[in-house]
Amino acid sequence: MTINKCGVGLLKTFDKKMRARNNDTGADTLINGAVAADGLVSYAEKWSLHPGEALRNKRGISAKEQQALAKRPIVLAQDIFESSALRSKAFYTDADCLIFCGEVRDVLGWLRDAGVFVDCIVTSPPFYGQRDYGVAAQIGLEPHPNEYIKKLIDVFCDTREVLNTTGSLWVNIGDTYWNGRGQAKGQDAKQLARRFGLRPQDRRGDGKLCKNKQLLLIPHRFAIAMQDKDWIVRNDNVWVKPNPIPDQVADRSSMSKEYVFHFVTQRFYYYNRVAIGRKTSRGTYMPPTDTWEVPMSKGGTLHRASFSEDLVRIPILATTPPNGIVLDPFAGSGTSLLFAKRNGFRSIGIDIKEEYCEVMRSSLDVLTRTREL
Repeated sequence: MTINKCGVGLLKTFDKKMRARNNDTGADTLINGAVAADGLVSYAEKWSLHPGEALRNKRGISAKEQQALAKRPIVLAQDIFESSALRSKAFYTDADCLIFCGEVRDVLGWLRDAGVFVDCIVTSPPFYGQRDYGVAAQIGLEPHPNEYIKKLIDVFCDTREVLNTTGSLWVNIGDTYWNGRGQAKGQDAKQLARRFGLRPQDRRGDGKLCKNKQLLLIPHRFAIAMQDKDWIVRNDNVWVKPNPIPDQVADRSSMSKEYVFHFVTQRFYYYNRVAIGRKTSRGTYMPPTDTWEVPMSKGGTLHRASFSEDLVRIPILATTPPNGIVLDPFAGSGTSLLFAKRNGFRSIGIDIKEEYCEVMRSSLDVLTRTREL
């Protein structure tokens, strides 16, 4: 396993553990001595370092040493990334990218069982009641928004099992209103992608959260639910769209923003401010602001809600170490994977819809051929 030297004595002991891990691809036989003996720590914590003082003392690591490790994280060995156990299940593979077509929690289990851990998770899950992707087990069409949020929380609890403890999770999520007036009459060409029939928010509500004209505040409810699951919210970055789809309304402001939440699991984590910071006249770097003005993606693929590459730039460049791995569990058109590849990172994409996996494969093939010219 690749281990970057950071000048602390702990790495010598940790190196022995990781070398033992590298000789055994089975996650269940991970050698970590007394660290894993009590069986109370999660899978990720068996090979990494937890921030809690009690566990830190148990492992014989100081906060200063942990901070040093966060600056130069351990990254996954290439032989695990290229293991036959993973590649036999993948929809697409190359030296630095894996694409899986399947239900997201199932695939996360495959990654966990294969001993994979990633450094940066950046994704945009299906928004509530916005689109019907036409596949079983899709997320976003639950009868009540609380059910939708619960499903998202379950998915991101699973991502934590494959996230390096020095890693970050970035989630782009938007809001919607409860309508409660039944299926829309007529057609609005600008909203055609979203008007797929009777949406959950078109049904009669519960008279509490779900009532006519109610902004559901889904991003905020999601973030608080994540905090309740012990995630740390570092930012609620606001994505301001200079070219939003116009709202056909007469009694409120038009919606022109979404959120990109930055979550971590511990106090110290990898963050490269220089890669994305604002350079000052003195040669130092200020962090980016938490308001991002980014045009919407122009599309051009089968996927109707694709990412803009400018939206994933800060998450990927700031929180992926050299040769690290970017995971997008709702990969869609594959923007995160393409950006990672262009910038020298490895990546893993997951999507439940085979057509979108094919879009990703085609885009990666084009990028590979272009780079070979």
